[in-house]
Amino acid sequence: MKRSIVGLLIAAAVLAAVATSAFLWLHRPLSLSSETVEVSIELGTSPRNIADAWVRAGVQTPAWMLYEWFRWSGDARRIRAGSYEIDRHTTPLSLLGMMVRGDETMAFVRLNEGWTLQQFRAELARAEALKPITASMTDTELMAALGDGATPAEGRFYPDTYSYSKGSTDLAVLRRAHRAMHQKLDAAWAERAADTPLRTPDEALTLASIVEKETGQPADRGKVAAVFVNRLRLGMPLQTDPTVIYGLGAAFDGNLRKRDLLADTPYNTYTRNGLPPTPISMPSRASLLAAVRPDSTRALYFVARGDGSSEFSDDLAAHNRAVNKFQRSR
Repeated sequence: MKRSIVGLLIAAAVLAAVATSAFLWLHRPLSLSSETVEVSIELGTSPRNIADAWVRAGVQTPAWMLYEWFRWSGDARRIRAGSYEIDRHTTPLSLLGMMVRGDETMAFVRLNEGWTLQQFRAELARAEALKPITASMTDTELMAALGDGATPAEGRFYPDTYSYSKGSTDLAVLRRAHRAMHQKLDAAWAERAADTPLRTPDEALTLASIVEKETGQPADRGKVAAVFVNRLRLGMPLQTDPTVIYGLGAAFDGNLRKRDLLADTPYNTYTRNGLPPTPISMPSRASLLAAVRPDSTRALYFVARGDGSSEFSDDLAAHNRAVNKFQRSR
């Protein structure tokens, strides 16, 4: 009998010690690998994968402990999708509470289709309650911070509306936009036409960035892409003004002159055949798909009608007539 009582007392003591340790762990700030850690949780992500994501992002706690806490709390299935950022004051208890509530102090920033990275970054600098930790970084340093240092930065961020916790960083938003473009580009490339002259996803991204800048009406997007794809097949220069303007950079004053079209630069598609060396803007999903699956047409030319739409022509004579009708007459 005495041995049974002693055993029960020991078991009770062990349970009490475990409960005390668990209580202390739940209320003790998590150890982080950096000042802040960000995680984006997509709809349908399992609690186990959420725990793994926090650990991969920099929470220095065994993933199984986080997962068991989520599961034991009974709130694991109530975790909401969203973008979360924690700092060194965050405890396991407050981490779960934040994800269950969702980000109640969310702000939003809109990054538009057709913008350059410079425009993206300027908009982020103006965004409400967003820490500008990338403000002093060059584009190359920014890409290195995202783990993609060998890739040119232009075109690598997906235009969308991004929500974020107030006090989050611009790097966290850029990381999500970078990841989203990578996913969208991979998905579009998987749907490419069998006879596309584009050789790599990077070429598709560059062409899509041109299509984005040249498309006035969504209904014309596939035809605009087709014109450039047809020209690539024939070895014709693309002859697109937006690439020339991009190459001029700060020197462009809003008026594109004949001398600009004749001045050879890597981005002058009047003087050089093929695609420019990098994208010239951030394309939408629609432009990515148009670049890899353009409309079926033999058109080689198009000109703006003046109402946002374009007139497409198969040959130069028809194009000149369209130019006379829609441009020179005005």
